[in-house]
Amino acid sequence: MGKYKITVLPGDGIGREVTEWGRKVLEKTGEIFGHEFLFEEGLIGHAAIQATGDPLPGETLEKCRRSDATLLGAVGDPVYDNNPSLKVRPEQGLLKIRKELGLYANLRPIRIFDQLIASSSLKPEVIRGADILFFRELTGGLYFGKPSERRDNGNVGVDTMIYSREEVSRIARKAFEAAQKRRRKLCSVDKANVLESSRLWREVVQEIAPDYPDVTLTHMFVDNAAMQLIKNPLQFDVVVTENMFGDILTDEASQIAGSLGLLPSASIGDKVGLFEPVHGSAPDIAGKNLANPMAMILSVALMLEISFNLQKEAQNVIRAVEKTLEQGYRTRDIAGMGGENLKVVGTVEIGESILRNLLNQ
Repeated sequence: MGKYKITVLPGDGIGREVTEWGRKVLEKTGEIFGHEFLFEEGLIGHAAIQATGDPLPGETLEKCRRSDATLLGAVGDPVYDNNPSLKVRPEQGLLKIRKELGLYANLRPIRIFDQLIASSSLKPEVIRGADILFFRELTGGLYFGKPSERRDNGNVGVDTMIYSREEVSRIARKAFEAAQKRRRKLCSVDKANVLESSRLWREVVQEIAPDYPDVTLTHMFVDNAAMQLIKNPLQFDVVVTENMFGDILTDEASQIAGSLGLLPSASIGDKVGLFEPVHGSAPDIAGKNLANPMAMILSVALMLEISFNLQKEAQNVIRAVEKTLEQGYRTRDIAGMGGENLKVVGTVEIGESILRNLLNQ
């Protein structure tokens, strides 16, 4: 039985509501399996700017470094929308924590629950059985490349896509290792017909592929990958790609699952992992008992599996979510998705149902 220290960063908008249920699921899991989860809370995003002027205060960063894992809600606030004059922004806290903690690999599992398949915007025969694990590089590329600036009196914008051999190699190896535990297929997505950084990306991935002879490696240009995700998602097992391509492709792939409210993610490196739902802060529904906590709770399952190697506990959480869906419980964002005798309820009711189902496996 283990003792684990977790830093909780509720952040902005619906972040506080969903992290509350992530924490409760961890506490209940601890009770069931005999583990102890210790929690410490910190500020990030708009909430941190309001309190300290900094989207990632040093105190928060130190708490995360001392933890075994970090649970993050969401960052963002409408006050920053369409207001480029604001130089300090919530998203800077998210980018900085990834950089400072060395979180270079973002994992996003994409799968559809059987209970929701009939109501996806895609045809059931196209998505049935889809199970994709994305590895998105998280600390390089356009989002971090220098220079990133305005020139010619603000009339020209410049961003730089840059990657080193080491940055490509370390995430590629993690993707190969994950593929070995799944269906042994890895697709590397790039734009090597146009971009020099993509040519390096492909070169490095090909160089290390012989170290994983049991994994079949393919390459795909990002524009084709965007089409193939919708046309034939079953062809993909593990996908590895650079930062911006991964950002876009994983949001597109969310439509396979049906809603961003169902998608968890993990950001990992060689030390502390950070776990968060894919959805944003959704300030329009904050505080209204409308947010879907399932993505956060599934992120908790990822934490149990990846950071703590608690496989049985992680599967117990996933089964509790599945059972809640089988019982017809839906938040508004997935209210039209599958099943009979649906019960459209709020954040609290979904969370309570999942807690009950944790106890009734």
